[in-house]
Amino acid sequence: MGPRAEGPQPGLAANDPSEPVLRPADWTRILARYRTPIPSKSAFELTVTALPFLTLFGLSWAALALHPVLALLLALANAAFLVRLFMIQHDCGHGSFFASRTLNTWVGRTIGVLTLTPYAVWRQSHAIHHASTGNLDRRGIGDIPTMTVAEYSTAPPVRRMLYRLVRNPVVLFGIAPAYSFLLQNRLPLGFMRAGWRYWASAMGTNLSIAALGYALYLLGGPEVLLFVALPTVVLAASIGMWLFYVQHQFEETHWDHEDDWAVQDAAMHGSSHYVLPPVLRWLTANIGVHHVHHMASRIPFYRLDEVIRDHKVLADVHTITLRDSLHCARLHLWDEDQRRLVSFAEARA
Repeated sequence: MGPRAEGPQPGLAANDPSEPVLRPADWTRILARYRTPIPSKSAFELTVTALPFLTLFGLSWAALALHPVLALLLALANAAFLVRLFMIQHDCGHGSFFASRTLNTWVGRTIGVLTLTPYAVWRQSHAIHHASTGNLDRRGIGDIPTMTVAEYSTAPPVRRMLYRLVRNPVVLFGIAPAYSFLLQNRLPLGFMRAGWRYWASAMGTNLSIAALGYALYLLGGPEVLLFVALPTVVLAASIGMWLFYVQHQFEETHWDHEDDWAVQDAAMHGSSHYVLPPVLRWLTANIGVHHVHHMASRIPFYRLDEVIRDHKVLADVHTITLRDSLHCARLHLWDEDQRRLVSFAEARA
């Protein structure tokens, strides 16, 4: 993993020693020039994601006539394209995929039916995540449940047991994603007092999902839902949870209490650079360049490569490889003294 600069206002030295040390706030200003979407590129990325998704869905459906296992394998492969569709929905939510807010909204809403994610609800929840990431006093919306070592050591036994259960990989990457996308997304309970728009978004998405599911049932029977649609969604949800976890739950991440917290520092140092092979980087729409995304969320995902190419110093910040990321799954608690995530065993020691 890449080193993290120390100090209350950490900066990044440029590759050229003659260049000044740049702080996170400076990078936010520099990266603003990459925010402009390229219409032809946006249309291209949407097309080369949606068409393969629909094609694989159709092939999986057709494979039911040969054997359900073949249909299931194709459906699981299609989860990769559903993840990429979700990343496009993610950019629409940031207003970065198209220049038109209306186009972002309707593309995001449409994809939300396929990802089982009400667009307006998720957009607001994710905005809160961006505005509070790394803040120990504002945990609870749009993040992975994280306790400090001190909190865990003084918590009642039942709470410690529940926390260990939530942080168990089987729950965190298997049960929790399925629950979140299949059930939790159906009702915007966290926004009960935030206005009717979030309920309209959730209910509108639910009705659209129900209509689509009923049409698939009428045309293909329950097999299409069980062996084609459901496996694609469940695996995509687990992949998405893993990506979100690795992007913020790495050893040298960044957490502070409100008095010491700064959004630019949290964006730069509380987000990883998940260095993936080219195919996986394409399928995940560059979401691994997460520190840059948090510093400038209005940059379309297809321009993040430009940022890394033009500012190579950013390519070396908090780098995590596939092998490194496996270690992240064994980290559970934030140690405020050591300023790093530690395992339960390390906390006991």
